[in-house]
Amino acid sequence: MRNRSLICLITAFYLALAVSTVCLGQDKNNKRLKDETHQSNKAAHVFREIMDTPDKGIPKELLNSAECVAVFPSVIKAGFIVGGRGGRGVASCRRGNSWSAPAFFNLKGGSFGLQIGAEETDFVLLFMNDRGLHSLLSDKFEIGGDASVAAGPVGREAGASTDVKLNAEILSYSRSKGLFAGLELKGVVISPDKKDMREAYGEGITAKEVLRDNKVTAPAAVQDFPNTLAHYSSRSAEK
Repeated sequence: MRNRSLICLITAFYLALAVSTVCLGQDKNNKRLKDETHQSNKAAHVFREIMDTPDKGIPKELLNSAECVAVFPSVIKAGFIVGGRGGRGVASCRRGNSWSAPAFFNLKGGSFGLQIGAEETDFVLLFMNDRGLHSLLSDKFEIGGDASVAAGPVGREAGASTDVKLNAEILSYSRSKGLFAGLELKGVVISPDKKDMREAYGEGITAKEVLRDNKVTAPAAVQDFPNTLAHYSSRSAEK
């Protein structure tokens, strides 16, 4: 009887140890992904607010035609005479009827002219075809240089913008001080955020492997952005 009680005690000890180890591992993983989770949540929040504004969001037919969507929340533009902008964002591409794991990017760019002070702007980019997607999957590309861009139509304007839909590689939008509109965003450079990519998926994982090659599974903590895209557009991308 004593031996049996001892075996039960030892078994209970190791079970408790195993559970605590799993919990510690999950807690460590959650802390490691805290920043990436925040980025995905911010991008999802911005996209929901834009799409839930009646007749002023991205036209559904354009969203359904897009191969990838990137959102850069709270990009800061600041300067005195010579200015610049910088921010971080999240992108996801179609995968059948759903959306891929999110990839993380940086946005940077300069500008000249009379400007004083700073402001924050949300940017949304729709990548409409293979050429636009190819730019996103490269190590670095300049909007308007390496890839053509056009101001995206808003709300019911899509019906009069067939040429824009067919010819543009990227459609760009901005929201500043509550106003959401198409913007021909040029001169900014987008590149993968290597730190966020490493934290989320491990060393050496590229945007192409995440967005196009289906080689990784997104941690549940960073799924808010692709889940939000699926809510507004679950249609397979036209090839």
